[in-house]
Amino acid sequence: MTLSKILLASRSPRRKELLSRIADKFDIQAPEADEDVVCDTPEQTVLAVAERKLAAVVNPQQYDAIIACDTLVYLDGVYYGKPANEQEAKMMLRALSGKTHKVISGFIVRGKTREIKEAVTSHVTFRVLNDKDIENYVSTEQPFDKAGSYAVQDGRLVASYQGDYTNIMGMPLESVKKALQELKVLQ
Repeated sequence: MTLSKILLASRSPRRKELLSRIADKFDIQAPEADEDVVCDTPEQTVLAVAERKLAAVVNPQQYDAIIACDTLVYLDGVYYGKPANEQEAKMMLRALSGKTHKVISGFIVRGKTREIKEAVTSHVTFRVLNDKDIENYVSTEQPFDKAGSYAVQDGRLVASYQGDYTNIMGMPLESVKKALQELKVLQ
């Protein structure tokens, strides 16, 4: 039996770690794609960015499946992506403090003959953060490559969540696994 060739179109170490839970072997490309897009809904936005990542893949024909994903945090009509700097990270954490927000990941799994796309939403409630909490967290450098400026897995800011934990990390693993199985790329 030959192994299916899977490509993860992402530079995220968390997505790599998550995919390794369900696929023994896969390639990684970090395509340069403009992520600065806002659509009518957060779900449309994450899927549009995932589509841009797919379009930037080099030699896509050599893979049985390509996975592209994007995640954002959404609260009160505002999109929170990755912070550009320390000030932006602090602003995001202050805005999320003590509130429940949505984490939306959009993924596309493109097979040889068709693709499956989906946006998955989880709800995350932050504990109330004071300025010292925010300063300490930002000093860890955790915020700088994560939507909303935080990592759920570090356990420092989140009081509770509802929905898919791996979605909050950046890729809804069970949904991606189901798509790969439906495309007959994964058993």
